[in-house]
Amino acid sequence: MSKIIYSVESGIARITLNRPEKRNAIDGELIGELKNALRQAGDDRGARAILLTGAGPDFCAGADLAMLERLGQAGAMENLTDARDLADLFLMMRKHPRPIIAAVRGRVLAGGCGMATAADLILAAESARFGYPEVNIGFVPAMVMAMLRRSVSEKRAFELLTMGETISAGQALEAGMINRVFHDADFEGEVESYVAQLAAKSASAVTLAKGLLYQMDAIPFEAALEAGVYVNAVARMTDDCKQGIARFLKK
Repeated sequence: MSKIIYSVESGIARITLNRPEKRNAIDGELIGELKNALRQAGDDRGARAILLTGAGPDFCAGADLAMLERLGQAGAMENLTDARDLADLFLMMRKHPRPIIAAVRGRVLAGGCGMATAADLILAAESARFGYPEVNIGFVPAMVMAMLRRSVSEKRAFELLTMGETISAGQALEAGMINRVFHDADFEGEVESYVAQLAAKSASAVTLAKGLLYQMDAIPFEAALEAGVYVNAVARMTDDCKQGIARFLKK
């Protein structure tokens, strides 16, 4: 059985983690299939946004237990290869031309929380629970720090990473980890409405905005402004912008 389900409907590429019996736990096969689905969404001209969800009651509970057991006995090179495989997934999500929205129900823990944090937007059900409990087994959520540090304050990031506590969706929203919280009963409808609104925006403008926003992470202020000059000029020449200006002027 495939560990990832992929489909496109109404401009939305839907990627579902499909291991509900394992709480959608991460293993090498799931990572590989998820990367393939992301490549497919990037090549699919009908996809304007990506909705990432988990089958069953939980989004993702972290690493598969069998995977953890194997890595606990692995050597340095095998552990480096495995860690880099997950880092490559996070980088692929960050560099993907389409906006990625993680819709989170239930538990989203450890590597699963990292996967959600790697998305551009996070929508959560009120009952969702987030956490990085790796410290409790002497492990470090090392790669996700690069993203978490950009989402929350330094002190909050330190607390989340070193206390290993599980927090509510409301607390995650207050900390800046996620974008929206919806009532459980309304969650699916609210997610569909939110994603449809994003998919209706100019695809070229959203792609340019995503690329520039993350590019600015690593460059000084003046260089960021200069990068903005070029993206501004490119955006003006897109069909979406020309048509949008024409519609605006007709009002």
